[in-house]
Amino acid sequence: MNEQRAIELVARERARIEALLAEQSRQIRADASLGRQQTGESADSGTALEAEAVSVALQADLREQLVGVALAEGRIASGTYGISVESGEAIPDERLEAEPLALRTVEEQRRFEQRGAPAAH
Repeated sequence: MNEQRAIELVARERARIEALLAEQSRQIRADASLGRQQTGESADSGTALEAEAVSVALQADLREQLVGVALAEGRIASGTYGISVESGEAIPDERLEAEPLALRTVEEQRRFEQRGAPAAH
């Protein structure tokens, strides 16, 4: 994959994740504000707490994805973007188009996940 296209893909992924992160932050603030205004039954507050917990978990996942974006940006800068961290083989452009933060080929990723490692792109 050429460097300019890699930069575009990773920048688009950064913008997407940052927008989702901002939305989650707004949602958490809105839920907290609504929770302070609520004087209903305790079941209602339990549901609000569950929703807030989900939002916080999503926010943490998005922050982790931003770490992946920074890693991809570093790989672009060092000239290793699109090269598998496992085998050193080229990751097909089609995979990078679909998953710009991919670190492995599809087959390598499948084996990696089967070994019980956390899902990394």
